[in-house]
Amino acid sequence: MNMTTTKSLDGNELALEVEGERTHLGLTPGQVAIRRARRHTGLLVGFGILLMMALFAVLAPWLAPHDPYLQNLPLRLLPPAWVDGGQWSHLFGTDHLGRDYLSRIIYGARISMMIGIGAATIGAIIGVTLGVIAGYLGGWVDQAVNFLVTCQLAVPSLLLIMALVFVIGQSVTVVIFVIGATHWVFYLVVTRSATLRIRELDFVAAASAMGCSRLQIAVKEILPNLVNQILVIFTLEVAVAILNEATLSFLGLGVPSPTPSWGLMIAEGKTAMFFQPWLVILPGIALFVLVIAINLLGDGVRDVTVTNRRS
Repeated sequence: MNMTTTKSLDGNELALEVEGERTHLGLTPGQVAIRRARRHTGLLVGFGILLMMALFAVLAPWLAPHDPYLQNLPLRLLPPAWVDGGQWSHLFGTDHLGRDYLSRIIYGARISMMIGIGAATIGAIIGVTLGVIAGYLGGWVDQAVNFLVTCQLAVPSLLLIMALVFVIGQSVTVVIFVIGATHWVFYLVVTRSATLRIRELDFVAAASAMGCSRLQIAVKEILPNLVNQILVIFTLEVAVAILNEATLSFLGLGVPSPTPSWGLMIAEGKTAMFFQPWLVILPGIALFVLVIAINLLGDGVRDVTVTNRRS
């Protein structure tokens, strides 16, 4: 094993290099993660794409060239500007009602990211809470939570989501809460197993000996040590929630028309996809790029926050 040790001139930083893996001693975990993030191509690419999508979502009223709800039937089904018959005033063409397609795609980023982040947050609150409680308390509480997980896994999540939306009604708020309320299992499984390990460590025993309550130990001692795992799962669940929303909208049970949603746009364009394929391809590309960027960011967060990496 090749090992070299270097020290800076001011003596404040010590670096240990083992088989090409450079580890900085005397730095906080956050500083080490930042150093790794600066060299992680996937994380930087994913973060850059997500930042651009977020800007599109926030600045949609100023970036969209037209009102995404405005219908113009004489200009219906215009092809993109680079295709014969297209107009540069409608860069991505128009849909079957003459609405500007670029404007609807830009506003669709707002809907997708709002649903993805909102649903993943709800799932995190439910799953992390149950996972920490089950892992720390154990006993009959752990058995009850495991039974709840078994019941959740017994029913396909997409089928359950469709049934709940059909019963409650279609709206953006309903879609967010229904998807979030059915996607908490991964949070629970990971946080429960991590809590089972953490509760046996010395600092938890020390906090208990000092008279800290169970709630204080769970919130102040255990939960901060689960942040890395929660962040990784959160990024992946955001992508899953976005895909679920697109699936629901494609099936007619998601975001109601005329709200611009990429899944709904694909559903509306499927009837003419053989003659105007851009109606399906353009929102499909936007959905693909967003999900890939989220997965790249999630993989990057996992890589830069892991304590021990393989050489």
